[in-house]
Amino acid sequence: MDIYIWVGVVIFLALAFDFINGFHDTANAIATTVSTRALSPRMAIILASMMNFLGAVMFTGVAKTIGGKIADPRILEHGVQVVVATLIGAIAWNLLTWWFGIPSSSSHALIGSLTGAVVSSAGFGAINGDGFVDIIKALILSPLIAFAGGFVVMWILKRIFARSSPHQVNKAFRSGQILTAAFQSFTHGTNDAQKAMGIITFALVTAGVQDNTDVIPLWVKISAATAMALGTSIGGWKIIKTMGTKIFKIEPINGFAADITSATVIFTATLTHLPVSTTHVITSSILGVGSAKRFAAVKWDLAGRIVISWIITIPITMVLAALIYQIIALFI
Repeated sequence: MDIYIWVGVVIFLALAFDFINGFHDTANAIATTVSTRALSPRMAIILASMMNFLGAVMFTGVAKTIGGKIADPRILEHGVQVVVATLIGAIAWNLLTWWFGIPSSSSHALIGSLTGAVVSSAGFGAINGDGFVDIIKALILSPLIAFAGGFVVMWILKRIFARSSPHQVNKAFRSGQILTAAFQSFTHGTNDAQKAMGIITFALVTAGVQDNTDVIPLWVKISAATAMALGTSIGGWKIIKTMGTKIFKIEPINGFAADITSATVIFTATLTHLPVSTTHVITSSILGVGSAKRFAAVKWDLAGRIVISWIITIPITMVLAALIYQIIALFI
């Protein structure tokens, strides 16, 4: 098959991944806002779609990290086919977890799939060890920071408003949640949409269409941002239900605390060019806020099942993408 046809397949699959990522991760930005009725589901999704697009087109640092830190696309003999296997594996896992309403990580799925496909094609030596470790550190540390941050922010808010009327407090923070939902959606776009941009650029370099991953073409940025926004506009209601209602009963002050914490963590990661899991960060901040509100109120059995899905995502997608690459290699 002609190399440019393979590149076309990559672009199609990458935009499909971004579209699926949009509705898979819509819950990240709006679950608490919808559950507290700060916004109607329709208005929350419109807001999330617009801010996702805006965030996606404004930054490229994370895209460059995905495009060149895990492996050097210039030295892979069959790099475009590696990317095809990567995207098929990540999409399959995203759809499976979305179907069962599990807030798993699209970032973990993509990074695990890319690693598995590269190893399957060129061996472990093709992996950039330092870059891979840096990304894994960010993926592990960011949820821990979000949990601690959510706990601290909620603990402070509890003490500030301890003597205030609960009705007045919730009324004020319900309005504040509109702003934090917008910020949350913006940061989601700055980090998550960058991953598809990076993977398309990776394919363009390995196919010889461009020389390096330092420049993300404008058409790549706009295409990925649009796909993410369109996916967001559909909404992932199963995951919204899990994150917004099943972990613990969220009130507006809790939603505000969780949103501002997770958005800050995600945006900090974007500014340092590190890909993080928006799903993990936001879920962890909700767990931290719930723990500060009342530890026993958190449904830790559900939280445990969510954490297990986080742990298994990278190894499962590595194996899945490696097998898919071997199938694709039969047609190269």
